[in-house]
Amino acid sequence: MASSISSQAEQCLCSICQDFFSDPVTIPCGHNFCMACIGQHWDSSMETRCPLCKKNFHLRPELGINREFRELVEGLKRVESPFHFCPQFQFGRRQAEVNLMIQSRIKKTEEIKRSVQLAKQSSEKEKADIVELFTDLMRSIERCRDELLEVMEQKQKAAETQAEEFIKELEQEITELKRRNTEITLNMLGDFSLSLSLSLSLSLMKDLCLFHTTNICLKSLLILSLSVNVTMDPETAHPKLFLSEDDKKAGYGETRQIVPDSPWRFDTCPSVLGKEGFSSGKFYFEVQVKGKTEWDLGVARESVNRKGIITLSPRNGLWTLWLRNGSEYKACDCLSVSLCLKVKPQKVGVYVDYEQGLVSFYDVESRCHIYSFTGQSFTEKLYPYFSPGFTCGDKNFTCRQE
Repeated sequence: MASSISSQAEQCLCSICQDFFSDPVTIPCGHNFCMACIGQHWDSSMETRCPLCKKNFHLRPELGINREFRELVEGLKRVESPFHFCPQFQFGRRQAEVNLMIQSRIKKTEEIKRSVQLAKQSSEKEKADIVELFTDLMRSIERCRDELLEVMEQKQKAAETQAEEFIKELEQEITELKRRNTEITLNMLGDFSLSLSLSLSLSLMKDLCLFHTTNICLKSLLILSLSVNVTMDPETAHPKLFLSEDDKKAGYGETRQIVPDSPWRFDTCPSVLGKEGFSSGKFYFEVQVKGKTEWDLGVARESVNRKGIITLSPRNGLWTLWLRNGSEYKACDCLSVSLCLKVKPQKVGVYVDYEQGLVSFYDVESRCHIYSFTGQSFTEKLYPYFSPGFTCGDKNFTCRQE
């Protein structure tokens, strides 16, 4: 009888806890377990399978208490005397306890692994945050460095600019002193006529005395009359300048002529160049400006800019004088120089010494020196330069060729 009860008792033991079934449940493969034991087993496992036959269930089964089996187990529990003292039963209980300890430690191990993984992920994020922080800090330092270097560079440029301006002022003073020296030298030569030839051959020059004179007359709307040695270049004339058939007279009108546009033509300033250029020696020409209220005259280098508004200056390749408002005379040097002339010139002479870097202007009738550009360095051909100004009502109008 005891053997029969023992056999039935073994069948009523849970294979997980090795104790009597508590709320026994039957899973789809037919094996029985305590509801709590099989639930804990599946909770601690990555898969849902039977602990005995290892059958895997894709979906976790819904567990229901096997009531008949539970009543059988409870009936066996009532037969306590012979069973509780059975050595096999005691061994089963100890084995169940060991299995529970194993499962508990497996679960604890998995929890530690998950904790280590989470700590690793957190550490990686903290390291990434630190790298980003120091990267931003380095960028900020580099930006501050660049800004500081930029400020230092600007200060250096400002100092260099100030020094250059000071040097230019000194050079201007040197140029003015040279001009005064030239005036003193010219005054020592005594009285002479500024009628030098436009011919490149200077064999007839003698102590700056009389040469064949080339006359240039500024007339209505700026009419210019050139001698036989100087003619105007139609390809350089502004479209509103009208040239005579012999290219020795030009007038400014309000009607724009249809002429080919070329790199050599002035398109904004009413200007024109002489046809012939000079790259050596000395030459001289005269311009009659009687009755004019506005004009520019002098010489220009071959590469002078012909387009847009032109600033008259040696830096731009132009050595000129101008008249504005009938009485305002200026020498268009690097820094323009206002001229106070006691007598209004009726005829202006222009003298150029290419090798000496000299361009001088004279009042022909009073035989007075007006202004000189000295210490220049010519490297290109020089051409006579003329600009009549603009007609304004009845001013700057027609004048007669002498």
